[in-house]
Amino acid sequence: MNKKIIGVSIITIIIIFSTYYSTNSEEKENDIIFHVTLANSELYNNGIYTDKFTIDIGTYFFRFVPNGSSPEILSIKLNGQNYNFSENFKLKGIPHESETSKYFTWKYEGQKNITNNSLKEISIIINPNGNVMGSVSVDIIKKKEA
Repeated sequence: MNKKIIGVSIITIIIIFSTYYSTNSEEKENDIIFHVTLANSELYNNGIYTDKFTIDIGTYFFRFVPNGSSPEILSIKLNGQNYNFSENFKLKGIPHESETSKYFTWKYEGQKNITNNSLKEISIIINPNGNVMGSVSVDIIKKKEA
């Protein structure tokens, strides 16, 4: 009986450590170059969020952390010298059912990949199209080359 408990404990510890290290290695493979959590209307000026950041050569992607009260349409524009990107991301609810309940997860659909060919300063404009009360986190992450 004690050998079973020790064996199960060792296997559990191995699973926890392998999950921890694989998660951390994924985060290290990608660099977050921009992050904002838009959680209240004070972050917006006239209903629009703006900021600036520097972007290097490479391929990037947007990552969102939305919820059911996030803006239904999240318009994002990136502007820099010889660079323009614009996308209207649409919030999509994905239903899931368990034996006892039905719940939703949320994601934004739209063009999430961007490519940049020189070092430059970028202005980002995030327009929640009137919904400044719902929270959403927005990251721009540089993809590591394989």
